[in-house]
Amino acid sequence: MSDLEYSVKDHIATLLLNRPEKKNAFTDGMLALWRQALLDAQADLEVRVIVVTGAGDAFCSGGDLGRRSHQLEGEQPTVLERKQRFGKTTHSVALTIPQIDKPIIAAVNGAAAGAGMDMALMCDIRLAARSARFAEAYVRVGLIPGNGGCYYLPRIVGVARALEMLMTGEFVGAEEALRIGLVNQVYDDDKFMESAYAYARKIVAMPPVAVSIIKRTVYQSLTCDLRTSLELIASQMTIVQTTEDYREAINAYKEKRPGIYKGR
Repeated sequence: MSDLEYSVKDHIATLLLNRPEKKNAFTDGMLALWRQALLDAQADLEVRVIVVTGAGDAFCSGGDLGRRSHQLEGEQPTVLERKQRFGKTTHSVALTIPQIDKPIIAAVNGAAAGAGMDMALMCDIRLAARSARFAEAYVRVGLIPGNGGCYYLPRIVGVARALEMLMTGEFVGAEEALRIGLVNQVYDDDKFMESAYAYARKIVAMPPVAVSIIKRTVYQSLTCDLRTSLELIASQMTIVQTTEDYREAINAYKEKRPGIYKGR
C-alpha cells in the first residue's frame, strides 16, 4: 500500500492520502508522490476533475513531526540548506499547483491542521464532512505557516479572520468554515464521499475546455488589471468558440432544442 494512492474513475482522479495511523501526516516521499499524481492527472485527457482526500478519520495533520524529531538528533543542516529544502520538498506541491488547469477539489473528511490545512487551501474548492475541523496550528508548536497559509488564507476568508486563525491556531468547525467561506459545502459524515463525488460529477458534466479556461482566467485575473483580464478573455474566447461543444450549443439554440454536451 502506497502512502498516496492515485486512481481514475469516471473522469475523476482521486489522490488518497494513505497514512491513517499518522492522521495522513506527510513525508518527503509522500510529497513527491503527491506532486507526480497532480502532473499525471494534468497529462491524462480522460481526467476532468481531481479530488484530494484522506484515509481514515483525518484529511491531513501536516508534516510528520515524529520524523522531524529524529532529524534533530543527527547532524544539523545549515540555515541555507534548511531554506533550500522547502522548495524541494514541502513546497513542491504548491509550486506544481499553478501548472494544473483542471479543477482540484479538497474533500476534507476530518481534521486538516497546519500544513494539512494549507494543502486544502491550495485546492480550488473545499468540501467538508460535518465532523471536519480546520486549524493553522503552526504557532502552537512555535512555528510560522510554512506551506502557503499566509498566502492562501487571507485571499479566501479575508485578512482579519486569517490573522485570527494564524495567530491563535484554534480549530474552526465545518459549519463555521462554511459561514466564513473557507469551504463551499458541508455534507453529513455517513454520505460524505458519495456527496463529494456527486459534486465533482457536476463539473465533469461541463465542457472540459471551457472549465479549464475559466479556472486559468480567474487566477490570472487576480493579479492583473481589468483591461488585461479582458484581453485575456478575448484571446481565450476565440479558442472556446472553435470547440464542438460551443457549436452544438449554437445549433441547439437555432433548432429550439436542449443543448447536449457530448463529452468530448
